[in-house]
Amino acid sequence: MPNQLATQSSPYLLQHAENPVQWYPWGDAALKRAAKENKPILLSIGYSACHWCHVMAHESFEDPETAALMNELYINIKVDREERPDLDKVYQLAHTAITRRGGGWPLTMFLTPDQVPFFGGTYFPKQSRYGLPAFKEILVQVATFLTQNPNQIQNQNQSLLGFFNSLQQTPTTIDVSAQQLLAQAATALEQAFDTSYGGFGDAPKFPQSSNIELALRLAESNADPRLLHIAQFSLQKMFAGGLYDQLGGGFFRYSVDAQWQIPHFEKMLYDNGLLLNLYCQTWQVSREPLFKKAINQTIQWLLEEMRDAEGGFYAALDADSEGEEGRFYYWDKQDIESHVEPLAYSVIVEVYGLTGEPNFEGHWHLNQCNSLDAVAAKLGLSVDTATELLDKAHQQLRQQRAERIRPELDNKILTAWNAMVIKGLASAAIYFNRDDWAKAASTTFQFIQQHLWQNDRLLAVRCNGESKLAAYLDDYAYLLDATISLLQCSWDPAVLQFAECMANALIDRFQDNDTGHFYFTAHDHEHLIHRPISHGDESTPSGAMIASRALLQIGYLLANNTFLTAAERGLQAALPDIPNAPLGYATALLAMLESQQPPTQIILRGEEPELNHWQQTARQICKPWVSIYAIHATERNLPFAIAEKTAQSRCTAYLCQGAHCLEPISDFENFKHTLSNLDDDET
Repeated sequence: MPNQLATQSSPYLLQHAENPVQWYPWGDAALKRAAKENKPILLSIGYSACHWCHVMAHESFEDPETAALMNELYINIKVDREERPDLDKVYQLAHTAITRRGGGWPLTMFLTPDQVPFFGGTYFPKQSRYGLPAFKEILVQVATFLTQNPNQIQNQNQSLLGFFNSLQQTPTTIDVSAQQLLAQAATALEQAFDTSYGGFGDAPKFPQSSNIELALRLAESNADPRLLHIAQFSLQKMFAGGLYDQLGGGFFRYSVDAQWQIPHFEKMLYDNGLLLNLYCQTWQVSREPLFKKAINQTIQWLLEEMRDAEGGFYAALDADSEGEEGRFYYWDKQDIESHVEPLAYSVIVEVYGLTGEPNFEGHWHLNQCNSLDAVAAKLGLSVDTATELLDKAHQQLRQQRAERIRPELDNKILTAWNAMVIKGLASAAIYFNRDDWAKAASTTFQFIQQHLWQNDRLLAVRCNGESKLAAYLDDYAYLLDATISLLQCSWDPAVLQFAECMANALIDRFQDNDTGHFYFTAHDHEHLIHRPISHGDESTPSGAMIASRALLQIGYLLANNTFLTAAERGLQAALPDIPNAPLGYATALLAMLESQQPPTQIILRGEEPELNHWQQTARQICKPWVSIYAIHATERNLPFAIAEKTAQSRCTAYLCQGAHCLEPISDFENFKHTLSNLDDDET
């Protein structure tokens, strides 16, 4: 019989609805039963695209004997970490505090009936292996220990709650200046950089978008070619490697090796939204054709495979298909040869190094081993001919791959992750003058307004026609950030009004009046054993620091001191965390840099066609962190800070850095000359 998960909309929870485990979703029914029966809670947190979550489910949760033990000894709660990141943050932090080890998924935590964890881990095998005890042994031992050692558990729980309380204290001051912190970060980036393969550190290797953006921004701010190389080389290697789906487009979550060859095969929406924006920024700085190719292919994949008919974007594609990780993506050499015509085959073999040993469990996962220029020269072909042949080979392999059983799709639509894609699409539309991409970004924004904005509140999730769950800090912060990019695509007073709503909500519902911290949950959110505050970057950039960056931008645009003060208070609350681990706080450092050196904002007022011409000119000349707003001369009901910037001719430009603006410019040649001579730290 289906368990209590059968009524849920989350694809991850529904995967477990037929388990013999008597699963509950997180909620009153489970929590009240645990309290009434005085039974411990077994809390399992994962997500639908997680390979090891599937392994533990098949080994243990589908096993009747294991399920019987779980049902006898525990109240069992299953949580989708993408729907409930608040719970995930609380119990991942608890896991680290209790075990002194990093967390991950699946997260397996054992709680007392009052929801306080006393033991935990991540994946536990059915039989003892990998140095891990068998899950059934753990179930019995934990329950026995709880029964026999209640005082020890109570003391540990008090210590854990005390640790949580200490995280809420007023921030301390530090003696390090912003310039010193940024210099330390630059040094840390250079030290952690993998000079052979790009990125940072060793395996497993994650894209770390925020650190690459920080390197790019500091490179321009400090005129440092080494940092620029870090950003460009890392993005080149990621796109050429197996982290990127060479046939279908889109980035996988991370690489299991340092060379970017073999990924963990799930594709997450957030990675692709973040990387799309990052490739756009780096292209704007470098004009590297490879980055333009990455942008085009990633957008094509997003629009073709990840988009709901109404305009929202789905959360993820699974790592597994046919019960095997990566099965959809890897190749046998014979399969490639049988589906690709001979001349195209000769090109694809050289580009992807198929003459060597297979790189993935006896198969090939495609990585670019040789440049197309080198392959063309070796085969005596022109580069154009080699490109055409490689494209033909890709097309033929895509057609064959389309006949395979596809990985499962997680069709949740998450507000924060969709906001990341809106920003990426808007950035691409701005830099490449693509109205279709701007329309796609706008359509997704309208989807959120229609389905996830109710009673002046955001909701976090929409799935199978149901919108639910009060939104978190990341939802508001990323959506505010996205609206600012949308306004640069096309000025819309309604979008500006919505952005002001987001900004006010961040301050009113999430910021602590005393400390300036932005909490992850709203003031009226469900009470948990801990209210998370996170200034550091995790799998996505810190929502608190995205909030500060976005509030700075809209604060300067509207000359709104409330927004600017809130941004500065949020940033100041984060500063004490940075010195010990600067690369964990890249978004905070970016916010600090933008607070110290506010990027230039250009407001254009005028009539067509001049208004569009000036806007396109500015986009071609300026660096990616310059904001350019083109507002028609006849636009009414503008905020005072913008309304006072009127068109004094067919087009007039106002160039402002922070609260300081140059004299208005109405001569086009003067406008171009001024843009070309702005200091690097302003452009």
